Amino acid sequence: MKKPIVAPSILASDFANLQSEVEMLNESAADWIHIDIMDGIFVPNISFGLPVTEAIHKHAEKPLDVHLMIENPENYVENFKKAGAASISVHYEACKHLHRNLQQIKALGCLAGVALNPHTNIDHLKDTIEEIDFVCLMSVNPGFGGQSFIENTYRKIEDLKQLIVDHGAHTLIEIDGGVNQKNAAQLIDAGADVLVAGSFVFNSSDPKSTISDLKNVMDHA
Repeated sequence: MKKPIVAPSILASDFANLQSEVEMLNESAADWIHIDIMDGIFVPNISFGLPVTEAIHKHAEKPLDVHLMIENPENYVENFKKAGAASISVHYEACKHLHRNLQQIKALGCLAGVALNPHTNIDHLKDTIEEIDFVCLMSVNPGFGGQSFIENTYRKIEDLKQLIVDHGAHTLIEIDGGVNQKNAAQLIDAGADVLVAGSFVFNSSDPKSTISDLKNVMDHA
């Protein structure tokens, strides 16, 4: 079975020791570093922005996966590319012109992703799926870390996988929220390619070991 791409979410890290947290991820089996950008408008929380992303990039040896949970993302994607983003996801719910947004991100040389809130049906992506490098399915309501996983996500992954196959697309499926050792194997089995894990990684006694366990989850299933 395939090994998932593991993308620890820096939102759950110790911000007072951000450099050492990034260096820990560099030494780990993590593939990407997931960065949640929140504006307090699209989601009811504020995280951090360009200066912190730049600081992370200065020390990171893994690609930065920037998740824009913000209004009017088209106004900021170029600056996040300059700050070090390798992939950028925008929310379907925040984009009036999704196809244009995707083309904008691709033109910058980044992987272009679309994030869907738990209530948003994957059918909304049927006209753009071939343009999307990865879909980030929110398996919790966006805005806060440490929330409980929404069980309907498994069915949503299967439906999205079918949409991808039906259109002959090569889109990856990313799961963000409540991912842990208990549900990781089932997520991969349903069709997920990328696992974002925040609290589960950074609150563990041995984050590097936890990341390795997620990376090798199918070996232990």
